[in-house]
Amino acid sequence: MAASSLVGCSLLLTACAGTLRASWPALSPFNWFGSSLNVSEQGIGKINNRTDMTQSAIDKGLEGKYRLRSGMEMQDGKLVSIVQGMEDGQVKLEFHGLVNGKINRIDVLDDEVKTVWGTKIGTPFSALYNQAFGKCQRSQNVTVQPVVVCAAPQSLHVSYVFTGDWNGPEGLMPSDDVLKDWKVSRIIWKS
Repeated sequence: MAASSLVGCSLLLTACAGTLRASWPALSPFNWFGSSLNVSEQGIGKINNRTDMTQSAIDKGLEGKYRLRSGMEMQDGKLVSIVQGMEDGQVKLEFHGLVNGKINRIDVLDDEVKTVWGTKIGTPFSALYNQAFGKCQRSQNVTVQPVVVCAAPQSLHVSYVFTGDWNGPEGLMPSDDVLKDWKVSRIIWKS
C-alpha cells in the first residue's frame, strides 16, 4: 500500500511539474515578498553605467518586472533618451542616457525598491542626517513643492530627494528643524 501511495504521489507531482507555467526562480521564497531590486553604488539590480540605453537592455535587467515606455528630450543641447518603468499606470523608475549611449542616471520612485543601506521612499530626513549643511542643497528646479537633494552618506553615486512642507522664503534652504520631518520622495543614482 505504501508503495502504491508513493507511486501515485510521484505521478501527481510529475503531472503538476509538467503543467506548471511559472518560472522556478519565481517560486523561490526569496521572491515571494516584495521587490528584489536594490539601489547600490553600482546602479539598480543588474542595471549600471555599462547597460545600453535601450528598452530591451533595461527590460532584461529588470527581468520584465515593469511595463516600459520611452521618449526623448533635450538636456544641455544633447538628445537624451528616457525609459520609464511603469506599474499600475504609475512611473516607478526612470532611466536616462544619451541616445545610442549607456545609462547615466536612474530615478527610483517605487516605494518597494530600497537601497542596499535600507533607505526607501518615505524614509524621514532625521533617520539619515542630523543636519543638512555640507550634505544637502536646495534644488534649483522650479517645482510646486520645495525640494532638497542630499548625497547618500554611503555613496558617491546615490542621492536622496526630500520633499515636505515649508513656508519660508523661496530659494532658501529650510532649517534642519523643518527638514527632520521631510521624507525621501525619489532616489537618484548617477554614474
